Amino acid sequence: MSPQLESHNHIMSSQEHKICFGKMFPDDLHLRNNKANKGKVFTVWVELVGLMSRGDRKIEADIEQWDDCQQCPEFASCYKLCLAKVTLESVVATQ
Repeated sequence: MSPQLESHNHIMSSQEHKICFGKMFPDDLHLRNNKANKGKVFTVWVELVGLMSRGDRKIEADIEQWDDCQQCPEFASCYKLCLAKVTLESVVATQ
């Protein structure tokens, strides 16, 4: 298997994908304070001020990586997976 590919041997698929498949966004269930929370394209910063108070939140986009993603033949499928994960993570985070 190529180092650029990852096998997703889940119940629904045994198809090989690039290692970055489904990782455009950082994992928003485990955001770290005062550190870069990186996905392939997007980075989230959550500032913690004092012991418990959240300060600024910032989202950065790496346009070079975005352009790279758009050239990938799996872009549409990957983007849909990323959006599904973000949606589910948002639901879980509010419970």
